[in-house]
Amino acid sequence: MTINVATVAQMQALEDASERAGVSKDTLMENAGLACAQYVRERLGGCAGRRVAVLVGPGNNGADGLVIARHLRRWGAEVVGCIVRGRPNVDPKMTDALAADVTVVNSDDDPDLHTLASRLSRSDLVIDAILGAGRYRPPDGIVADVIGLVNRRRHQRAALSVVAIDLPTGVNPDTGAANAAGIQADATLALCFPKFGIANFPGAGYAGRITVVDIGLPESVVAAADLPTQWMTRAASADLLPHRPLDSHKGTYGHLLIVAGSRHFVGAAALAALAAHRVGAGLVTLATPESVYPLVAARLTETIHLPLPEDPEGRIDPSAADIINERIDSYSALAVGCGTGLSAGTTKFIDLLLLNGNRHFQSSSRHSGESRNPSLPIVIDADGLNNLSRCENWPARLPANTVLTPHPGEMATLTGQATPDIQAGRLTVAADSAAQWNQTVLLKGAHSIVASPDGRQCILPFANPALAAGGTGDVLTGIIGGLLAQGLPSYDAARLGGFLHGTAADEIRAATGDAGVVASDLLPHLPTVIADLRR
Repeated sequence: MTINVATVAQMQALEDASERAGVSKDTLMENAGLACAQYVRERLGGCAGRRVAVLVGPGNNGADGLVIARHLRRWGAEVVGCIVRGRPNVDPKMTDALAADVTVVNSDDDPDLHTLASRLSRSDLVIDAILGAGRYRPPDGIVADVIGLVNRRRHQRAALSVVAIDLPTGVNPDTGAANAAGIQADATLALCFPKFGIANFPGAGYAGRITVVDIGLPESVVAAADLPTQWMTRAASADLLPHRPLDSHKGTYGHLLIVAGSRHFVGAAALAALAAHRVGAGLVTLATPESVYPLVAARLTETIHLPLPEDPEGRIDPSAADIINERIDSYSALAVGCGTGLSAGTTKFIDLLLLNGNRHFQSSSRHSGESRNPSLPIVIDADGLNNLSRCENWPARLPANTVLTPHPGEMATLTGQATPDIQAGRLTVAADSAAQWNQTVLLKGAHSIVASPDGRQCILPFANPALAAGGTGDVLTGIIGGLLAQGLPSYDAARLGGFLHGTAADEIRAATGDAGVVASDLLPHLPTVIADLRR
């Protein structure tokens, strides 16, 4: 199942279309409330004897909360609905909740919040159904006071968890901007689709673990919607894995050439090569400076090696471009940049290899399949990008089928924008850059973004401090290069590669924590992640 990311306006349009298709908004609300209640019941390990406080706001999000409260009470939980801000005079969901014996308290009758504080001190779980994905407004007054109380209780009581419905109160649903007084949730139940507010940071940092809840929108309505941004899932990733027939051989899975390394960055080249092997590339050739070759060759017994001429500082000499171009038709994909260093010479090398040598990358490849553009696929990372940014008119000269994988600082160098501006508008920056450069862009960081020049985007749902270590980007480059060599189109290789990388890091974090992880820790997890996805 494909899961997209939606704005508030897009979600409202979907609900209107659902009504026209015969599924009413009230039905969607009942479906959402039931599904959320089932999640809470499972999280609590059953309802009998458990205490739940539901924070109820004035709109549809509050109505969702009342539906949840009704089901939880009927399943045996002790439920109190805390009306944070006034409900409508005619309120069928309130009537149903009261009929189910939900206890309701009103903040108007509890101005000092003593009653709410008492309830929170005895609750196992708090449900945030105050504002949700309606018209955004920063929390103020009693709403801000209630949020402050809940956040304090959550930090004081480890046993108390907070679940937000659709998105935490205080997070802008369309931008991810977050008010300092926003709810700090342990989990967020995204109704139908995640909203951009919890896909972007800082809003995503308030959401906790994001779970998508099916609310019963008709499939025809979803299929007809124009939602170009995808939330990458295990199922979508599994569909992209290259097929591996029983009668295959090493040539079936392509031959990746990695151009990487320098005297001071030997490990980057080795990490990229090992990652390519680990995701199934049939052959991997590693082209490194002559002084680096014996160091990596001793470690990489499965890799083919191509020593290159080097400058006095141990970086690749520009003359190496001719050596590579003479052999380029032997390879299925090219990865460039890991640990190459930055100098006038390396910039000239990149220019000669990738830009002036355009014709070498237009020959058909055995592994290009039915691709509309038969050019050799390329992934460029790290100093490859920094050198590229110094080349004259590089976007117009760069071969098609290229994946660019900048972190925010490298994206700032490529675009001329300030890094804070990159971070404030990550989705827009990635989409605009992919369109302007006519290339696939993977903008790294928490919730990395992959953008295609045709307008498609996906968000990789990983935010993991374990990846904040040198060399993890080199592993990602090797993963993407290995997938390109196996015939995946650029956009698919980037998004699948990012998902494999993020999933492996999550497994390590779950086992060892998020400090002390080194990039090579990711490598043995990659085949296991792939095997799990295939299952």
